[in-house]
Amino acid sequence: MHRLLLPLGLLLLAACGAGDRPADPGRDLEPGGDQAALAPEPGTEAGRLDEAEEPPTSERFRLGVHYERLTPTQPTSSSPDLVEVAEVFWYGCPHCYALEPYLERWLERKPDYVSFVRIPALWNPVLRTHARAFYTAQALGKLDEMHAALFAEIHENRNPLDTREALAEFFARFGVSAAEFEEAFDSYDVHARIQNAEELNRRYRISSVPTIVVNGKYTTNATLTGTYESLLELTDELAASERPGD
Repeated sequence: MHRLLLPLGLLLLAACGAGDRPADPGRDLEPGGDQAALAPEPGTEAGRLDEAEEPPTSERFRLGVHYERLTPTQPTSSSPDLVEVAEVFWYGCPHCYALEPYLERWLERKPDYVSFVRIPALWNPVLRTHARAFYTAQALGKLDEMHAALFAEIHENRNPLDTREALAEFFARFGVSAAEFEEAFDSYDVHARIQNAEELNRRYRISSVPTIVVNGKYTTNATLTGTYESLLELTDELAASERPGD
């Protein structure tokens, strides 16, 4: 979408929302220009704990301010003995791109009981195209080597990758023939994964990205927490509160 001008540590954090325009890799991001006001009103139903229920986090983080609770708790794709942390993202979102290095470092230290998954957002045709690219790479066994490259192609090379033809050319750089790409891109498997992601977007009430969903129960983002570091620190606290047997 837009190339970031400031060092990641100095970013005014924001989110890409459902009302945002499709990616425009030729225009630089105005710091804070896509910022969305996402925090719920304190005391609303989305930000309320039962009076008898212990807060799941330290006093540093408050429900209804730094994170929200999904009611009822939604299903996850991970084993019941694991705590699922899901990132809902879009390749064209500059804030998802900025979060990536923080996520990669977090993945190196995350607890063994945490299962991490990525779920693409799907609220307009460009996001759907990028979601299909994500699941096509996954179906072809290429996601590990292509995930960061997809972000870089959009944000560094300013190639929006918003058409089938552009994606086929991009996949060819990773040894995927045109026939292999077309077969996977249009496959039932990819279609089913898209449908599942769409259902999860609805259940998790996704209206902006990047959003972190902890065990189908809590949602948060860097707009609410203030920094990417604190977002992942909150994620750790919420995941620990959900650890089986605790």
